[in-house]
Amino acid sequence: MRTFLISLLLFCSLCACESIQGFQQYVQVASDFPQQQEELGEFVRVASYIDGDTFWAIRADSTRMKIRLIGIDAPETKTVFNKKKHPYGAVSKAYLTEVLSKSPSVSLKFDVDSLDRYGRTLAYVFLEDGTFLNELMLRKGHAMTMTIPPNVKHQELLLAAQREARENGRGLWKEN
Repeated sequence: MRTFLISLLLFCSLCACESIQGFQQYVQVASDFPQQQEELGEFVRVASYIDGDTFWAIRADSTRMKIRLIGIDAPETKTVFNKKKHPYGAVSKAYLTEVLSKSPSVSLKFDVDSLDRYGRTLAYVFLEDGTFLNELMLRKGHAMTMTIPPNVKHQELLLAAQREARENGRGLWKEN
């Protein structure tokens, strides 16, 4: 359906071209489209929130997918997968919920592995304004880094974000 709508849009744009110059501009935009899609990633609509590093989303074809943010580990809101519930889990989830509620559509970018052993889609998530969500969660102190090779594309950036949060006593790193 998405391909059909894009094709229809491109066809309508072609019909609207009244000059050779307009047609040349159309051809340039159409030839750049695959590259733009690759840079933007896959867009999904946020559906619900699980905790500070996982949420449900809906693809353009209406299928649901569970998204797990690559490179971070937020405290648990309940005991799952042999990990115990942590008191800060609710705060981390609340922050993720607040941020994603302001950006109901997000862009997903992938690394080497796109699924984890639990069937969750592993992704780097970018908000509508371009904010890198994985990094933001670390920079605000609502998660810790968790690098699992081979998904290490942004490892240095994520470590720097955690270091800054820790040095500035944000979130999990705040002294009581």
